[in-house]
Amino acid sequence: MTRPIPSPAPAMLTLLGEQVPADSRQARQLERRQRMTELVMAEGTMRIEDLTERFGVSLMTAHRDLDDLIARGLLRKSRGLVTAAPSGLAEASDVYRASQKTAEKAAIAREAAKLIEPGQAIFMDDSTTALQMVPYLGDLAPLTIITNGLTLMGALRGQRDLTLIGLGGELHNWCNAFLGRMTTGEVARLRADTVFLSMSAIDGDVVLHQFAEVVDVKRAMFDAAARRVLLTDHSKFGRRALHAMARIDEFDVVITDQGTPVEIREAIAAQGVEVIVAPL
Repeated sequence: MTRPIPSPAPAMLTLLGEQVPADSRQARQLERRQRMTELVMAEGTMRIEDLTERFGVSLMTAHRDLDDLIARGLLRKSRGLVTAAPSGLAEASDVYRASQKTAEKAAIAREAAKLIEPGQAIFMDDSTTALQMVPYLGDLAPLTIITNGLTLMGALRGQRDLTLIGLGGELHNWCNAFLGRMTTGEVARLRADTVFLSMSAIDGDVVLHQFAEVVDVKRAMFDAAARRVLLTDHSKFGRRALHAMARIDEFDVVITDQGTPVEIREAIAAQGVEVIVAPL
């Protein structure tokens, strides 16, 4: 008796930090909301009626879309107008981050995966660069992946020979991740071979982020790992943010892209840090 050939798995898309079937109604809805976010961010302020015309939806649908985007920390609405959220919150959101430097992040993630050996325990933060490592992890199993990122948990769920440890705490919708004292407390009870993390800014020799609660979780992972790997595209250099997480010479490896100036790469390497340049 012959067994039926299983249907191929549906193609998946990552939209607004969620993985959904590419041809689904949910994918179309999330794609519209992502485009809506990008448009408002580009314009700064728009009338809600203009959005209904631009996207061909009813006023009720537009308000539902906007309510979801407001809950994610991306937009605000008041008296018929919708505006982009304050830049710090918008830049920290999973939606905004996922739309930035996608080719560079994919290249960096590919190089990062080469540092993993089967059997290791790995911390991965909620960054969209770490998320790009997912396609490579199955071939490196068995692995234990520890993360506070809800999107990453969803992407890894059900993969064979991968032990997934999700760090709990308070879920913050704007970054789709668990943060806070409960999260850092769970991290402190664990030890991993390597941590892969990304930050929003590198000012001189210091890596920084605009939100203290994000820094707390990343630093906890950093302190609980034997090897520390910073994933950073070229746009992060020369930027400033409020809260310092670590000095760059505290990392063992920095993986960046070809857009990072040679003099910056050489300065990091001169501090004893391995620098890996990911080809696009």
